[in-house]
Amino acid sequence: MYVADSRSSKAPAAPTDADAAPLGAAPAPATGRARRGAVPGAVLALGTVSLVTDISSEMVTAVLPLYLLTGLGLSPLGFGLLDGIQNGFSALVRLVGGHLSDRRGRDGAARHKAVAAVGYGLSALCRPLLLFVHTVPLIGAVIAVDRTGKGLRTAPRDAMISLATEPAHRGRAFGVHRAMDTAGALLGPLTAFLVLRLAGGPLLADGGERHGYDAVFTVSSCVAALGVLILLLFVPNRHQGDDASAPAPSLRASLTLLRLPGLRRLTLCAVLLGLTTVSDSFLYLLVQRRLDLPVDLFPLLPLGTAAAFLLLAVPLGALADRIGRHRLFLAGHGVLLLAYGLLLSPLRGLPAVLCVLALHGAFYAATDGVLAAAAADAVPAEQRGAGLALVGTGQALARFACSLLFGALWSAVGGSAALGWSAGALALCVLGAAAVLRRSEPPAAAVPHPSEPVVVKPPEEKSR
Repeated sequence: MYVADSRSSKAPAAPTDADAAPLGAAPAPATGRARRGAVPGAVLALGTVSLVTDISSEMVTAVLPLYLLTGLGLSPLGFGLLDGIQNGFSALVRLVGGHLSDRRGRDGAARHKAVAAVGYGLSALCRPLLLFVHTVPLIGAVIAVDRTGKGLRTAPRDAMISLATEPAHRGRAFGVHRAMDTAGALLGPLTAFLVLRLAGGPLLADGGERHGYDAVFTVSSCVAALGVLILLLFVPNRHQGDDASAPAPSLRASLTLLRLPGLRRLTLCAVLLGLTTVSDSFLYLLVQRRLDLPVDLFPLLPLGTAAAFLLLAVPLGALADRIGRHRLFLAGHGVLLLAYGLLLSPLRGLPAVLCVLALHGAFYAATDGVLAAAAADAVPAEQRGAGLALVGTGQALARFACSLLFGALWSAVGGSAALGWSAGALALCVLGAAAVLRRSEPPAAAVPHPSEPVVVKPPEEKSR
């Protein structure tokens, strides 16, 4: 029996949608009861799991681009394909993970924790494999399996956060979780940097040996195992919003969730904006090359993004609860556009680097958890995992396509020109997404309430 299973769960809170209204409408004010206990223990436990896991994953992410491009001689197009695999494989299994997590076990509880544990465990098993693969195809295969684990765990984890939190405070709860997650992202590159230094010798990119990278992969493996252990011991199986009496949704019903207008519009916007969101790895490579940053400092670039994310995730999540999650989601992409513009400007030096990274972190703080909170408002509780997976899958596939296109553009016309094209496309997509989210809501009778399951009626037989 796990430690978490002995904890008592609270009664389900009455559903109130913060973002069910059109874009211009602000969410309803929180009640006194909602203000108390806005961040449940389950959210803090999941945040701790994400913190530890992100230390492990970001240790690898911080050194992998430099290792592949300068150490193994991979081209930008090849790196774009490999970087796209990270998003593509995650997207392919995200729907499966979301649907499986909504299924119920013998005790009537949804299997969110079990599916999440499989995902975290799969990623943890991939870390030591990096010690034994030294070619790009094999590294790509390990990354694909690692991203499969991420795809399995993302929707169940976010579903557990939404089910454990009252609707009026989902933005803040996701902000707290993302802040803890980002604390791990902050510590991961710093840990990798220190491990490389302690391992001694020059970086492989400078003609040295790979033993420094092996040390990073070893430490990362140990940290990943700790994250799985915390999940098993401290995250409860049941949550206050989990209704054991609700029927288990069918796969067909999960796939028809896009009939919900709110979820359909949100997914469309996530796809549009994902198509023009340059991946972190490409952005950091552009920062290093355009702003003349020494190669040895490259692993520290994610620290700037993570620091800004950490500082802004909670206040921006709370702001989304007050002004509307759709509105803040769009504003976050406007901030990303500013980061692109600054990177394309003639400014150079450390101040320019810090400004780009701060804007990059602010973009994530205004969009990552906010999108999940908005999606949670648009789907019924018994299909929360599948609904979150639909939005996440659309966004991940779009970013996969963006990585491929950006890598091809970089190889054809150069990094700066590729970023210029991306910035122009992002500006157009922000305007398009704003138009989609500002559309008036259909009549209330025509829109299924998020607390009601989606019922799929079989087609009527034609009379003979």
